[in-house]
Amino acid sequence: MKQIQIYDGEPAKIKCPLFETFLKYNYSTAHSAGLTLIWYRIGQDQDLEEPINFRLPDNHISKEKDTLWFWPAFLNDTGNYTCMLRNTTYCSKVAFPLEVVPKDKGSCVSHSVKPTEMMFYLEHANERITCPDIDGFYPASVTPTVKWYFNCTLVNGFYERHNQAPKLLINIVRSAYKGNYTCIVSFKDHGRIYNLTRTVQMKVVGSPNKALPPQFVSPNEKIIYELEAGDDLVLSCEVFFTFLKDSVTEVWWTIDGNNTAGITDPKIKVTQSEIIRDFEDKTVIRTLTIAKATPEDLRRNYTCYARNTKGEDHSQAIVRMKVVEPKYTVELACGLGATILLVVLLIVIYHVYWLEMVLFYRAHFGTDETILDGKEYDVYVSYARNAEEEEFVLLTLRGVLENEFGYKLCIFDRDSLPGGIVTDETLSFIQKSRHLLVVLSPNYVMQGTQALLELKAGLENMASKGNIKVILVQYKAIKKSKVKELKQAKTALNVIKWKGEKSKFPKGRFWKQLQVEMPVKKTSRSLSLDGLIRIPERCLTPSETKPNQTPKIHQLGQGVGRNLGFLP
Repeated sequence: MKQIQIYDGEPAKIKCPLFETFLKYNYSTAHSAGLTLIWYRIGQDQDLEEPINFRLPDNHISKEKDTLWFWPAFLNDTGNYTCMLRNTTYCSKVAFPLEVVPKDKGSCVSHSVKPTEMMFYLEHANERITCPDIDGFYPASVTPTVKWYFNCTLVNGFYERHNQAPKLLINIVRSAYKGNYTCIVSFKDHGRIYNLTRTVQMKVVGSPNKALPPQFVSPNEKIIYELEAGDDLVLSCEVFFTFLKDSVTEVWWTIDGNNTAGITDPKIKVTQSEIIRDFEDKTVIRTLTIAKATPEDLRRNYTCYARNTKGEDHSQAIVRMKVVEPKYTVELACGLGATILLVVLLIVIYHVYWLEMVLFYRAHFGTDETILDGKEYDVYVSYARNAEEEEFVLLTLRGVLENEFGYKLCIFDRDSLPGGIVTDETLSFIQKSRHLLVVLSPNYVMQGTQALLELKAGLENMASKGNIKVILVQYKAIKKSKVKELKQAKTALNVIKWKGEKSKFPKGRFWKQLQVEMPVKKTSRSLSLDGLIRIPERCLTPSETKPNQTPKIHQLGQGVGRNLGFLP
């Protein structure tokens, strides 16, 4: 039998479980049949079972018919007890553990002793809690003293709860009143005062007056199960039941009208769980699972039923076949990712190799700009007249542009004839050149120099007629310049910077940048002109220009010369 617990220092009575559980007749009938009831005990931490001797003068344990009495129980009474009913031919016995427990320190009870449960209906009036299991301890002529405690707090003037020994009156049952109520009964026997401690756990439950039939939470018309064939179909039936004492609460699924309890298909499984709510209401969840549902499974009728004492109801699950659309998500993502990667790669390649790409396009697909344009020279080189920059122009620029790339350069100090007017000759050279290459340096911007005349003439020509292009090459950095035209040119035009030793390699970035700015000229044609019919060339003098060009050049030269201070 399960363990029996009694309090230390309090009287206790224990009936022999044989007559309550195992035997159909009571003690009087058994005694009349010649059977004798014998009590045995195995003390705590002992192995030997011995009969209880009730005749000892100081023995606090006694028996009365089928009941064992303790006046009172002590801690050392803890042990295993056996009651045996027997005669010479018959024997029946049952054993049970008995534990004598002390009360918790500072408490009216011991937390290890399980209280008796009693249910009370919410908002019912004039309910009473009766102190349990106190009959027989004192005669009817004795009036005991009974004190009631709520969670070990003395009930004295509690609102709507009053002590009516041995009962506790509750005017209106409320949710806040649930908890443990302890009654301590004090009475006097043979000059000694005994106490009996009993605890009742008050549970507040829903009133039967407000009980309802089953309430469906799901399935309902708002919940649609839409899935593809081959997916697992999981249907949840959630039903709310109000508390009804001793009422059945059944929930079941049917498939096409057949209860799942009678279906043996292994792919169909049903599970159930419960959630206890306030006032002992509860929610029952019954889940129907069909593994790898076929199209036929998705067209069946699935209905959930629920029942309690108040009635029965049902709700059908809405199951639909999902329309399968082409899954382009992965393909689109991969295509977009590849496109982005390609664009980024092209941007990186263009950023790193754009000069090479432009030069490749010019060499294979570009139109030769030197054919039938009326120009005789590719580039007129303008620079400051000093030894360092003359060496850079004559040796470096001329050597690479003429010998490596096949361009025709017109260098005034090298190609002009003596005796002419500097202004007129300069403008004539510029008129016959496709590009003006300006080598910038601090000496270049000095007022009154021929280089400045060349710059202004080139910029005016480019701005007014557009038949010449100006290229800026920075040989040395210019910190500040007061020349308005140079400031405007540096703002509008790309400046190619010479970086000394780093720029000398003919296939380096400087020369590629310079090539992009130069006129498009097919290499084969350039080689044939330079290699096969290579003759000494010089810039034409004003007297060698066409007659109708000379007045215009002379007039332009006079205007520019006056601006620069060369002419009055």
